[in-house]
Amino acid sequence: MASSNTTPGVDNTFRKKFDTEEYRERARKREEKEADRSKSQPKGPPVQRAPLKHRDYHVDLESRLGKTQVVTPVAPLSQQAGYFCRVCDCVVKDSANYLDHINGKKHQRALGMSMRVERSSLEQVQERFEVLKKRKTPGTFSEQDLDERIRKQQEEEEEHKRLRREKKKEKKKGKVIEEEPEMDPEVAELMGFGGFGSSKKS
Repeated sequence: MASSNTTPGVDNTFRKKFDTEEYRERARKREEKEADRSKSQPKGPPVQRAPLKHRDYHVDLESRLGKTQVVTPVAPLSQQAGYFCRVCDCVVKDSANYLDHINGKKHQRALGMSMRVERSSLEQVQERFEVLKKRKTPGTFSEQDLDERIRKQQEEEEEHKRLRREKKKEKKKGKVIEEEPEMDPEVAELMGFGGFGSSKKS
C-alpha cells in the first residue's frame, strides 16, 4: 500500500513553496527603511495658516445655466463640462458640488487658510454695523410702499380680467355676425346648395 500523504496519480509540484526565512529578511529590511525615513524627516513646527476670510469675488454659478456644451475626451480640464477650479486644478460636475468644494477644507488649505474663523472684537462688530447702516439708504422700504405695490398689483390684475372679458364678448359678437344670412332658395339651387337627395323631380 502507498503512504497516506501521497496519492498516486496526483501532481502537487505546481504549488508554490514559501521560504519563510526570505520573507522575514524582507520584512526586517522594510522596517529599517521606514525607521531611517522617519529619522531623516525632522518634525518642524506645525504650519500656521491664516484664518478664514470673506470672499472678495462673486461666485458665478448662473452664467452657463441652460446652455449646451460639446464634451470631448481630449479637452483640457479647464474646457471640460462642469465647473473648473483653478486653485485645485479639478472639475466639479454641478453647481451644488462646486459650492461645497470652494467652501471645503481642501480648497481652503490650497488657498493657505485654515477652517478656523478669526474672533472679532467689539470694536470690529460696531464698525461693521456702522458700515451696514451707511450702506442702507433711508426710506428704501416701508409699509406704505408695500401697500402701494399690493394696490398696483390688484389694479393690474383687474385690468387684465376686464380685457379678457371684453375679448370674450367680441368673440361672441363676431360669431353672431359671421353666421351666414338666409339665402333665397332659387339662388341656392342655382349655386348647387339645394341639398342632397331632396331635389323634386317634375
